[in-house]
Amino acid sequence: MKKSLLVFGFIFLLGFITIPTEKAQAQDELRIGYVDPQTIMRSMPEMAAIERRLQNFVERKRQEFADKEANFRREVEEYQQKVAVISEEAQRNEEERLAELNLELQEFQQNFQQEIQERQMSLLEPLLDKIQGAIDQVASDRQFTYVLNTMTNNGDFIILYASDQAQQNYDITEEVMQILDLM
Repeated sequence: MKKSLLVFGFIFLLGFITIPTEKAQAQDELRIGYVDPQTIMRSMPEMAAIERRLQNFVERKRQEFADKEANFRREVEEYQQKVAVISEEAQRNEEERLAELNLELQEFQQNFQQEIQERQMSLLEPLLDKIQGAIDQVASDRQFTYVLNTMTNNGDFIILYASDQAQQNYDITEEVMQILDLM
């Protein structure tokens, strides 16, 4: 009798231990969704205006570079025409000035790419914040633990396979687009 009471008590105690474990497992269930932000961005009307503004910026910078380059070439030609009639000291001074102009031209060219990237990020930041807000809302509504991007910035896919069921249940791209009134 004592043995059966002891076994019953042990089983009873074991039941209390496993119940919280099962609840903990249910609470720790991973729910992962994914989204294609590039598709969303291409669908946003604001994107066309951003692309135009960025293109205008690039064209202005290219023109500025072309003007600086033409000015440098003109200065070099002028120096070559008068080099035979000016003193050695004047030649040295002129060559130093031309070297500085050349250095400025090279620095401008190097900074050009960085300025484009900075301008692109400043123009895209409000759009990206808006998309992130919609992703957060859908993820919260669907109780996802994680939401993955379908590809990297380099165009490499992160999600290499998703079953048809996964595409129907976990791809939140369209829901995000609905929140942003793109559909």
